[in-house]
Amino acid sequence: MTIKEMQDEILRIKKENDICILVHAYESHDIWEIADYVGDSYGLSRQAATAPQKNVLMCGVRFMAETCKILSPEKKVYLSHPEAGCPMAEQLEPSMIAYYRKQHPDTTVVAYINTTAELKTVCDVCVTSSSALKIVNNIDNQKILFIPDRNLGSWIKEQCPDKEIDLMHGGCPTHARLTKEDVKRAKDAHREALLLVHPECQPEVYHQADYIGSTTGIMDFAKKSSSREFIIGTENSIVQHLQMECPDKRFYELSKECVCRNMKLTTLADVYNIVKYGEGEIIEMEEEVRLLAKKPIDEMLRLGG
Repeated sequence: MTIKEMQDEILRIKKENDICILVHAYESHDIWEIADYVGDSYGLSRQAATAPQKNVLMCGVRFMAETCKILSPEKKVYLSHPEAGCPMAEQLEPSMIAYYRKQHPDTTVVAYINTTAELKTVCDVCVTSSSALKIVNNIDNQKILFIPDRNLGSWIKEQCPDKEIDLMHGGCPTHARLTKEDVKRAKDAHREALLLVHPECQPEVYHQADYIGSTTGIMDFAKKSSSREFIIGTENSIVQHLQMECPDKRFYELSKECVCRNMKLTTLADVYNIVKYGEGEIIEMEEEVRLLAKKPIDEMLRLGG
């Protein structure tokens, strides 16, 4: 079976089996092409909640599928690969936050959406990389603990000097691989290119950027910009996706090491086996956990719109 033949079968079968396919931006382009929706983690979960299908397949990592289940408890949610986790989402335990709360009872705990359902249950509000600044500024409390990504938290802290923001040691190992040496090497090789980076990168990287934003923000900036060349400081699949969408422009990896191995676990064949045979893992969640995890997400909507 060729890629095109497998894609056609997936498109046919998903309609028969009432499946909505959600694909994170870091997945490969052959999977993008069979998606109902492509985007970032929270945007996809919102799409899942409004999609008419009774079944949802999340082509991404575990916390994304969990967020879909939190917002769509009545739907059957599949994870595209059972081993597709997120090291950042799994770095902190709820007990660690509970202990911190005892020491700092007057602090608001802000959790990046890239966290497990269990961790969300002990947090006050969630944020995305695109909504974090607005939400943190809208929190009445001046004392904030931001988890788990220290680099994103540092960037927010710089933008919100009136807030007392505490950070823990955590972050995205993929973005943390990017260094100032990578920036120098890439800029020396592509002197006319703009540097676009994700705020999960280290400060030494994002301080040299021409644009800092979410994955969706980076892609939108590159597509709308009058510039013709860009160095991309996020997961390297975005280079391919942008090159496909903007063939008249040129896109370069900041580093060949910026690859999320968990995202790359999902293959087109995995998607095929799930829609045809129902082989994927179904996300299960206790209702008490779901309701507690939904509270910080609801608060995110209240503060961020």
